[in-house]
Amino acid sequence: MKDFSPYRMSTFFLGPILFILVLCWPTTLLSETMDPVLAVACWMIIWWIGEAVALPVTALLPVVLFPLLDIMKIGEVTSNYANSVVFLFLGGFIIALALEKVQLHKRIALRILKITGTQANGIILGFMIATALMSMWISNTASTVVMLPIAVSVISLLIDDTDGFTKNDRYFALSIMLGIAAAANIGGMATLIGTPPNSVMLAFLNDQYQIDIGFFQWMKLGVPFSIIMLFVTYFIIVKVFYPNRLGNLKSSGAIIQQELDALGPLSRREKAVMVIFFLTAATWMFRGLLNQAFPGLELNDSIISMVGALAMFAVPMNFKKDAFLLEWDDTTRLPWGILILFGGGLALADGLAQTGFIQLIDDFMNAHTDWSLWLVTGVLVFLVLFMTELMSNVALVTILLPVVVGIAIGLDAPILPMVVPVTLAASCAFMLPMATPPNAIVFASGHVKVHEMARTGFILNLIAIIVLMLFAYFLVPYIF
Repeated sequence: MKDFSPYRMSTFFLGPILFILVLCWPTTLLSETMDPVLAVACWMIIWWIGEAVALPVTALLPVVLFPLLDIMKIGEVTSNYANSVVFLFLGGFIIALALEKVQLHKRIALRILKITGTQANGIILGFMIATALMSMWISNTASTVVMLPIAVSVISLLIDDTDGFTKNDRYFALSIMLGIAAAANIGGMATLIGTPPNSVMLAFLNDQYQIDIGFFQWMKLGVPFSIIMLFVTYFIIVKVFYPNRLGNLKSSGAIIQQELDALGPLSRREKAVMVIFFLTAATWMFRGLLNQAFPGLELNDSIISMVGALAMFAVPMNFKKDAFLLEWDDTTRLPWGILILFGGGLALADGLAQTGFIQLIDDFMNAHTDWSLWLVTGVLVFLVLFMTELMSNVALVTILLPVVVGIAIGLDAPILPMVVPVTLAASCAFMLPMATPPNAIVFASGHVKVHEMARTGFILNLIAIIVLMLFAYFLVPYIF
């Protein structure tokens, strides 16, 4: 539990105070219809930035305040919390829960580590690839938690050997930890369900502008970006900052094999989960072809996700014992708060759009048509990428997306080349332990110091800006 610091306490009171000030201001600030939404937005943004209360609690404010202020009817507000993308993510969470329950994700990770061999740098790369692949489908926190004890076991080999824990040993340990944290963040960007900002963006575009991005369509962009960033990160950590020169670590193979042996042979439950998982992923990828082959089917990613989720609850393992792959009690581990957070962000964006906020930004940008589209995009990516080190990436994307879209419309430019890099930038949190759970988890291992994470993270942030801008210019217009 976090301490209620003076900073958090100040934002706790500042949010409602600012809300009242904006609401009771003697003159009109933006317009009669926009001012109440602005007041609610100020309260929510202050609480989100300061994390004065839990983020999902802040996300529920529109349910109460929008109807009371006559901004929207309660039915209109609450419909945002049941958006189709919320169910896409819910289904993804449930499928990930099944993977974790049967430990299939751990088995896959260990198999990858076994393939990458016993060379020190190969082991580091193996940990990064395994973490990134898991993070595409399950939360980056879960991916890191799975990989950490295996990494600690390998590192302990170096501590217990005859020459003690040398500088090269420490660099190896540091590289594994930094690599796992970075890979957990990078892998999530490859899919729409891998990291919450991607789903927030999809829900916002779908809801406000009827722009639908397919699961496989996103992967055409997300996978190349993740691969590039993964290998750039590996090179920066292992070759530039922390070369270990250890060579072959034969005992590490024994630890990985020991972990695999402990899992035993592939169980019936694992096989069932594996089949459902791969069928769901394949259907996401080939949704377009299926809809063409079967007119009227109208499959979308949310339906596919929920079919996979329902299958996890409905496939029986033993009728006599009333045993299924997943039981409803398992859902206590689902991050329900993230789903509420999506809804709150959509409700706020809906309120801003309905009252003319986007039009206001549009008018402002029309008055500054001499501004370069790519310069504006670069500045936004830079701001988001460094802001995400200090605040929740979901809250950040939720707050900024309406602004970004308004700027794009005002510049008479396509929306996606600006929205996509800004969204991805929110997940590029490599610098600070508090920026993202994977960073915090590996920092808690004791093998990473803040300045070491910040040193590599700063360079990775700058490289991410360059890669994102190149993708926005060359790839986004051709994929979307």
